[in-house]
Amino acid sequence: MAASPAASATPVGSRPGRAVLLTVTCLGQFMVLLDNTIVGAALPDMQHRLDTQLTGLQWIVDAYVLLVAMLLLSGGVFADRFGRKRVYLTGVAVFTVASLVCSLAPSLGWLITGRVLQGIGAAALSPASLALLAAAHPVPRERVKAIGLWAGLSGIGLAAGPVAGGVLTEAFGWPAIFLVNLPIGLLLLLLGLRTLEETRNPDAPAIDVPGTVLSVLAVGVLTYGLIEGGARGWTSPLILGSFATAALLLAAFIAVEARHPAPMLPPRLFRERLFTVSNTAMVVVGFALMGSSFFFSQFFVYVQGSSILRAGLQTLPMSLAMVVASPYAGRLAARYGFRSVVTTGLALAGLGLLALGTVHADTGYGNVWWRLAVVGTGFALTMSPLTGAAIQAVSAQEGGLASGISSTTRQIGAVLGVALLGAVVRAEQSGGASFETGLDSAFLTAGAVMLATAVFTGLWLSKSKPAQASAAPRRPAAEAALTTTNEAPAKSR
Repeated sequence: MAASPAASATPVGSRPGRAVLLTVTCLGQFMVLLDNTIVGAALPDMQHRLDTQLTGLQWIVDAYVLLVAMLLLSGGVFADRFGRKRVYLTGVAVFTVASLVCSLAPSLGWLITGRVLQGIGAAALSPASLALLAAAHPVPRERVKAIGLWAGLSGIGLAAGPVAGGVLTEAFGWPAIFLVNLPIGLLLLLLGLRTLEETRNPDAPAIDVPGTVLSVLAVGVLTYGLIEGGARGWTSPLILGSFATAALLLAAFIAVEARHPAPMLPPRLFRERLFTVSNTAMVVVGFALMGSSFFFSQFFVYVQGSSILRAGLQTLPMSLAMVVASPYAGRLAARYGFRSVVTTGLALAGLGLLALGTVHADTGYGNVWWRLAVVGTGFALTMSPLTGAAIQAVSAQEGGLASGISSTTRQIGAVLGVALLGAVVRAEQSGGASFETGLDSAFLTAGAVMLATAVFTGLWLSKSKPAQASAAPRRPAAEAALTTTNEAPAKSR
């Protein structure tokens, strides 16, 4: 997704100031990343005020993540084909309006609708913001520095989310967590319209409309069956029909992708073992990361009796650990190889989740925070090296596509994690167990899956180290896909 020749020929002095451009792109990604962690802090208040059950909370999270997961690849292509400024500002506008819809939602249905719109906006905003930044820095060394600043500054939203969510929810109620996006969105629209210059790539591939539609429908129907199965019964005709329909849609998606001239998910890439193994592990990372994070605030509020504000602060060690450890993951992979770092990260996260599965109502916080920090460190050590492994498995010309697929697979895992671990909790409760017991089972399940994946990757992932060329991606898409909406910042390879 490189800039067109005309765009590259534009004198640097005529472009917007680099500081203004960095501010606009960072602030947009900050808003998206903030939304990922700020919502988790408000889930207990949403459950109370909207009078919903666990199923409703799952839809509040998954409605957003599902759209991001399935539209992320298309968002990057849209930006290159129709103009990065246009797609970025459209994404900002949609995200801002959707945030207003969420804040004014009188019912669960309206809130879920707003979350769907937020997901669409984020899927356009996130890749376009980095594509704009990359197009403005044609020199690889300058581009890498700019992307590092973009990742680090916008990633502050991850750590700020739990605290901001706790403060706003405690003081004003859950609608306030969405209202905070309005001034940011309006500022971005004003600055963007006045300062951003349009760039595009006229040689960008055509949009894979059939693949995009089928992928959204397949994963959406599967998610419906997983979330609603616990409430409606796993053997009910509606749920069994959902699983059957999802299987048919998935088969249709595979058939269409095999015949499409420019598929969003080329099947041939999965013939490479390194690519397949790294993306399989990334699905599990998304599954455990999002699935467990979904319950953190609920654990502190419902099991340990914390206030919403205090719960937001108590979940902070995981986010901070990810922010601190992420910049070192790529360097460690470059020195010791993908397999060593990824296996260590998966094992750490798995052990941390198993340790969280043994925490109870009377466990002091001094014996809880370090478990969250271990989990966050483990996840931080896996994501960047797994993306690097996926990129190394393909040709340099397909690096952007590979990194985008890696981000998409993690998001798909996130959708499934919220659905499946929620099903584990509901299954325990339907058997007469307490919510605390259900949470313990969910954390233990996530930990066991992570440890099993650590063994799998230890056996099958390549020992190879990142190629030196990977430090300077050749196309904006390669950088754009490396940092997505619920990933820790500063992914240096």
